[in-house]
Amino acid sequence: MTEQNPTTYDKQRRAAARNREAIIEAAHQLFVENPLVPLTDVAKTAGVGIGTLYRHFPTRDDLILAAYRHDIDRLMSTAEEVLARQDSAKAAFIEWFETLSAYIRPKHGLGDALHSAAAQEAVAEAWGPASAAVAKLLEACVAEGTVAPGHRPEDIIMLMSFLWRVPNNEEGAEQGRRIIGTVFTGLQSPPAGQ
Repeated sequence: MTEQNPTTYDKQRRAAARNREAIIEAAHQLFVENPLVPLTDVAKTAGVGIGTLYRHFPTRDDLILAAYRHDIDRLMSTAEEVLARQDSAKAAFIEWFETLSAYIRPKHGLGDALHSAAAQEAVAEAWGPASAAVAKLLEACVAEGTVAPGHRPEDIIMLMSFLWRVPNNEEGAEQGRRIIGTVFTGLQSPPAGQ
């Protein structure tokens, strides 16, 4: 058995990591446009061969879950960035949840992949970071006076989950904006039981 040069091995690992990232990025882009896009199109967009795609993601469901995890991981780290960019905490809260819904909404067309045990594990993994991000947004809204103190991040996530159920079109976006207005009206009061 021949030993591999450590430098060659490191280059191969970096190339494999780049390929994996390119595949996930391509999948994210193409799944939003068409959840049933052929994986050959994903490979082509990523600039890799179909064999490379299957080495990283043996099944379509594996790729769907990797894209989902990547999207959610990326979003969870942006709460502070959105707060710094927006003029108000309320605007940041709305932008963050609209972005979250844009990541999640197209996934409804991805079939059973997001109902599998692995998908439920991915959702469970995201719960802690999501709660932490929402806690930052809530804290800023409370300080600003647009939300009453005492609301829990987990409750807010459940409440805002309507956003990924509205239609993925302009009518759905308009409906989402109307409901967000109603949500903020309700959040100005302390939670029930306090």
